[in-house]
Amino acid sequence: MRLINLATLALATAFFGMPMLSVAADYPSEKPIKMVVGFTPGGAADKLARPVADRMAKFLGQTIVMEYKPGVAGGIALELVARAPADGYTIHLTSQGPMTFGPSLRKANFDPLNDFTPIGMVSSGGSLIAVLPASAAKDVKSFIALAKANPAQWSYGTSGIGGSGHLAAEQFKLVTGLQIAHVPYKGGAGALTDLLGGHIPILFSSIGSIATNVEAGQVKALAVSSLTRSSLFPNVPTIAESGFPGFDSPVWFGVVAPAGLTANVTSKLVAALNVAMGDPEVLRIIRQDGYEPLKMTPEQMKAAIQTELKQWAELINRTGMKAD
Repeated sequence: MRLINLATLALATAFFGMPMLSVAADYPSEKPIKMVVGFTPGGAADKLARPVADRMAKFLGQTIVMEYKPGVAGGIALELVARAPADGYTIHLTSQGPMTFGPSLRKANFDPLNDFTPIGMVSSGGSLIAVLPASAAKDVKSFIALAKANPAQWSYGTSGIGGSGHLAAEQFKLVTGLQIAHVPYKGGAGALTDLLGGHIPILFSSIGSIATNVEAGQVKALAVSSLTRSSLFPNVPTIAESGFPGFDSPVWFGVVAPAGLTANVTSKLVAALNVAMGDPEVLRIIRQDGYEPLKMTPEQMKAAIQTELKQWAELINRTGMKAD
């Protein structure tokens, strides 16, 4: 009887000792995967996350559900992902605002380099400087002249502190010498509403957030912050072309997961993202939203994050920028 019990115990021990290996080998079979988005539904991040998640889900053979955790310009979502189990069932579409700019501006409850597993990049693009069609600012040159003559009348709106528009605006102020006030909103929708209502004279915004309004003629784009023109708005000049050679303030989006993923799980997620980034429909949607597809290996993505952390820290030190 004792031998039977020991044998049974040995069998049970072997059986219950297998799941860790089995789950990793069979991933993803346990439950749906969560794609965390650090902004509200319908925004630029959500528009990019959905088609990418759908294509990754088809490749992996497992549902990917969206989970929205807005707050602190995307920082709340990164904190949650950093603390999530490293099992491959939590992934996150992030951007350089919360990943590299935010931690340089304020104390973060996560380590951008050590708390995450980079999976790969998704897209890059620029921010638009936008005004109402009737504005006296007809181009970048006239905007600068007007703002220098009457800085109190030219406060600029953005989607919030640390967002892509804010990053572009601070770099723009640095190279132009402008001293204009920042009006941060809790999302791009509020900033756009106030621009359309005439409550703010100018807006620095991601392309995807105001593309429809530009196309409809409701707002006028003076320039784009990326080094090259947007394929969506090829007639809009870059800031670099507008008198500031070399100016480049891009926005990127990429996928990360918690640190500590097994090599097997990581490789499957990387493969799934690569398939998504090779899908013509996904690429069409990315370009439709005003971005360009951006492919990077996990190693290249980590190196880019490391470089940007240093760059933003230097910019913040030079400008004396504050979180509040």
